[in-house]
Amino acid sequence: MRESPIHEGTAILPVRSELKDFEKAFDSDIDDPGDFAEIEGSISPVNPVDIATPKMNDKPMAKMKRVDIGPVTVGAGHELALIAGPCVMEPEGMTEFLAREIGAVCTGLGVPLIFKASFDKANRTSKSSFRGPGIDEGIEIFRQIKAETGLPVTTDVHEPSQAGRIAEVVDLLQVPAFLARQTDLLEACASTGRPVNVKKGQFMAPWDMAHVISKIESAGGRGVLLTERGTTFGYGRLINDMRAIPWMRALGAPVVFDATHSVQLPSAGAGITAGERDMIPYLSRAAVAAGCDALFLEVHPDPDKALSDGPNALRLTDLEPLLKQLLAIRKAMTETDAI
Repeated sequence: MRESPIHEGTAILPVRSELKDFEKAFDSDIDDPGDFAEIEGSISPVNPVDIATPKMNDKPMAKMKRVDIGPVTVGAGHELALIAGPCVMEPEGMTEFLAREIGAVCTGLGVPLIFKASFDKANRTSKSSFRGPGIDEGIEIFRQIKAETGLPVTTDVHEPSQAGRIAEVVDLLQVPAFLARQTDLLEACASTGRPVNVKKGQFMAPWDMAHVISKIESAGGRGVLLTERGTTFGYGRLINDMRAIPWMRALGAPVVFDATHSVQLPSAGAGITAGERDMIPYLSRAAVAAGCDALFLEVHPDPDKALSDGPNALRLTDLEPLLKQLLAIRKAMTETDAI
């Protein structure tokens, strides 16, 4: 079998002539094609899409629950919000610098901002990768940022024991995609009284997030955001189905689109995750057109030197022009009652 010119050197696919040879060989083994009739007649035709996907036109959408995160409200009828910051807290004042710079851009454009940074990246590919300062120092950095900028802040939580401590300072708890189904973690975050942003697992269908919402609300959670961040497609690749945005909004929760993690190439580097940074604007524009309520972007002044997820981080200088494009799309959507 020859190599396919589509992905030369990486994928082996049959070409048209070989498919014809295969079909001919297969047909020659069939004594009587009618032998299949009895089998086919015993099988009820089932369309898996009818089972799996929600029928948005057959029933009303759940009422959108708007979520308050400090002074920022996310949900239908409110401005497009931004969750942005570095992937991980970096030393030498980098985290505080980014809070000021991103805050200044958003203030100038009138974009509500929730500043994001991780105190610990517990799911790094390699043991040797930088993880962050830890929860104690992370809490102090968040206190300083809030005191200086007045911004609401968010961070990811990996263990139930972290939820209560970090909720003392952050305004929004984030559950990583790998942990989106962990009931104990979801309930611990909900019990803090802080709103919770859950990233849809790369292995989950959008409508499966209804169970996530149920777990949080049954534990007393007062607000849930759902984040689309791509779906696993083979090895080292994510793809985005923009239908996930309206499907998850139909569950009644505001939806965030994570444009930077969506362009990851998981574990495709040498012990690190690679990425396609140049795809961030394309996916961001598509997501806003699909009706997302907020955008998630990891931002760095020099992504190639970032201590985590640099290949899929947006360059700081590219933030303002991208936001201007997204605001124009959002304006067109709201003026035509598309969302």
